[in-house]
Amino acid sequence: MGNTKSGALSKEILDDLKLNTKYTEEELCAWYATFLKECPTGRITKEQFEGIYASFFPDADPTAYARHVFRSFDTNADGTLDFKEYIVALHLTSSGKTLRKLEWAFALYDVDGNGTISKNEVQEIVRSIFNMIPGEDQKNLPEDENTPEKRADKIWNFFGKMEDDKIGEGEFIQGVMENKDILRLIQFDEPKKIQEKLKEKKH
Repeated sequence: MGNTKSGALSKEILDDLKLNTKYTEEELCAWYATFLKECPTGRITKEQFEGIYASFFPDADPTAYARHVFRSFDTNADGTLDFKEYIVALHLTSSGKTLRKLEWAFALYDVDGNGTISKNEVQEIVRSIFNMIPGEDQKNLPEDENTPEKRADKIWNFFGKMEDDKIGEGEFIQGVMENKDILRLIQFDEPKKIQEKLKEKKH
């Protein structure tokens, strides 16, 4: 516990992150220094996490999406993320391997954590994604996906589900891997913005 608060990142965590993400030792150490400046306790709260997302999307409202992302990465449900959970979150939401990314996406959509996804849960996440799209950009969306409801319907229909059906993790991952259009619909492609912001912070 104690070494999380020290100025240096432990070799164990550093090696683990280098192995499981695409970030270099130099990047990880720089981010850790920034992380400690903003979160001296070595842990980031849900409110701080939402604040980070808010700074990335000044023209939209990312609060609900940030809350869902936070929930999906707070693996021990203690209401905070440590540096390792935080970096894994950034990596997976931006450039993780497809399978890992889809396992995470399933956890994101499984709002109540019961192991299946309902249509209501799809609507809830899709709505939070929509809140992050500036109004001007929403006007340019295709007719059949220019509202959260239409987009959720499109996803649900792709899986061939009745209104009250559920989707399990295996079916979800297989379906999305077989259809790039669904992959596009279930995610919000924000990572480039986030990575640019982080690079700015490092300098």
